[in-house]
Amino acid sequence: MSKSGDPDLLNLITAATEKAVRDAEIYLPDDVKAQLKKALERESVLIAKQELFNILENISLAEERLTPLCQDTGIPVIYVTLPDGMIWTSEMEQAILIGIQNATEHIPLRPNLVDPFSRENTRTNTGLSMPPIHVKSGDRFTITVLPKGAGSENVSSITMMNPSDKEHIPRYVVETMLKAGGRPCPPVILGVGIGGTFDGAATLAKEALLDPIDIMTSYEQEICDRVNQLGIGPMGLGGDTTCLAVKIKTAGCHTASLPVAVNIQCWAARRATVEVSL
Repeated sequence: MSKSGDPDLLNLITAATEKAVRDAEIYLPDDVKAQLKKALERESVLIAKQELFNILENISLAEERLTPLCQDTGIPVIYVTLPDGMIWTSEMEQAILIGIQNATEHIPLRPNLVDPFSRENTRTNTGLSMPPIHVKSGDRFTITVLPKGAGSENVSSITMMNPSDKEHIPRYVVETMLKAGGRPCPPVILGVGIGGTFDGAATLAKEALLDPIDIMTSYEQEICDRVNQLGIGPMGLGGDTTCLAVKIKTAGCHTASLPVAVNIQCWAARRATVEVSL
């Protein structure tokens, strides 16, 4: 196995990161495309059917022209799995950042990362303590990119419930989407984090967006159905399809608390994983 500071390995990490960003920005995952096609087939509202058709045409054009799916190319959220025996280092993190910088220039991507106060743009989508790189152990060395746009992120939410209020979680998720309306470019995917701590619930909610959306538990399906009953519809113009899926992740929490976070994702649910060959 290559050593973590090996220049050849660092170059592989940079290349894999750039490819993962490119794939995520251009190619929508197959499970998401399949759910959008199913939504088009069962949609009963004419304007909603047209919007879903437009979305699917947009997806095809992006693949054909090798251009990003959306003008908001987001901020890249990065997830890394490391095989046993490999140690995460600052050099490896820097290699990933270079990959993001390269992708920003070569694809190209809209530079979105700015200072929260001065609004000065880094022009590279890196720097300024960008979203942390999430690292965990795994069977393989992989880099997963989840580009997250602002439209859906801005209407996400978190609350600290009382433990006795657990039966109100579905209502909170539905109310979050009701307040969001058409702003997050529905149909959406709702990542829900339950448990952990204040920050941990938000992390769980975003990680839930990495899961395939063609399978839901009965609890997830129940919430999804209730969201669709809102009638917000594709792009907020009304219709049967407001939510493609609800995905939930949980973690243990303090006996006196019940954190719940909802991370909304627009129809352009971009994610891609590339393996680093060792």
